[in-house]
Amino acid sequence: MSTTDTGSTAITLTEAELDRYVTHAPTRGLLGGAGLPAATDLLTFSPLRTHGLRTLADAAEAPFRLAEELRTRLVIGELLTPAGMERESILLDGASGELTTAYLFDPSEPRPFAPSLATLLRFAAVTEELTGLRGRFASLAGRYGPQTAAEATRRLLSLFEEGAHGEVPPYWKAAALIRPLTLVAGPGTASGLTLDVPARVLDQEFGHGRVTRFEEVDFPPTLTHEPTRRFLRETGLPEQAVLFFTDTDVPLPTLREYVTEEHPGHITPDELPAHADHLIRLGRLLEDTSLVVDGRTGAVLTFSEPDATLHPLNTDVSTLAFTLWLLHHERSIASHLYREPTTLSYEDLAAAMIHTLSTVDPTGTSPDTDWHYWTAVFQDEAGGVL
Repeated sequence: MSTTDTGSTAITLTEAELDRYVTHAPTRGLLGGAGLPAATDLLTFSPLRTHGLRTLADAAEAPFRLAEELRTRLVIGELLTPAGMERESILLDGASGELTTAYLFDPSEPRPFAPSLATLLRFAAVTEELTGLRGRFASLAGRYGPQTAAEATRRLLSLFEEGAHGEVPPYWKAAALIRPLTLVAGPGTASGLTLDVPARVLDQEFGHGRVTRFEEVDFPPTLTHEPTRRFLRETGLPEQAVLFFTDTDVPLPTLREYVTEEHPGHITPDELPAHADHLIRLGRLLEDTSLVVDGRTGAVLTFSEPDATLHPLNTDVSTLAFTLWLLHHERSIASHLYREPTTLSYEDLAAAMIHTLSTVDPTGTSPDTDWHYWTAVFQDEAGGVL
């Protein structure tokens, strides 16, 4: 194996290395010529540097469970996933050039990934163009809203279909449907928050009359962060969303007021955060968890009632609203993805959702965040949120 440095390091293989495993001529030409990038935004081929070409039979943790036709597939890379998630390996059929993915701990059911290495690199490249709003997506720069996101999805799906003869593998279909959702709301130049979320976006998603917009009398004196007050008045939050419920019957209480009135004796004053009077309860999540906003900074946190602990949730109410919108909108996307039999894995869907949220709000990926509610529920397949 060798590397070629032409501004970026490519991974190439020698003829001797290829002779043992790869007979597909276009694949041999790519691996022995231009080579593979060590990594893209979505995947990495660095295992080739570490291990060289390996068969699945050599790499799998339980090779005795492999069907004979799978044993000779070659492990050439991995999908990049959020921290805490297992990585799927990228497998190459040396005879046909086709690519699939599978987990090495259970590779018995590989999933289609791309018809060829050249197509895979093209898929990755156009997805990076979307992320950077350049190339074929440059005309979308500075444009935001559901229509812009839908246009980005249409373009990305069209580019994928060109390379896959109209049969887009489920991983890439999920990427095309979910990743463009970062374009639904633009940066918060007007709101003073992370995002400018138009009120109509929530109305269209949750239904007119099902979004709560608060009045000044609803705010406690300790909610002094003006951008938060303005957002709650003018844009609001859904009355009910996936995992989230607002309390619309009473003015917004501070965390101390809520605990004193709703859980007398269960949580003592000494167990509350020192700044409990500045934490305003917006509603609840599942599992005895309150959702609170810091009235001084606008940061949104979870308060676990059983153990009286705080954890960062969202940067502010604008990214909270986007998260609730994303979770609700994902339901219609999932129905589209699963309308017909598919091999999309739950992990691939969860990774796409976490990537989309972290692009807009990096709270869950911050080194200062030891646990993050949204990341945890996205990854919880048994919980069935996605």
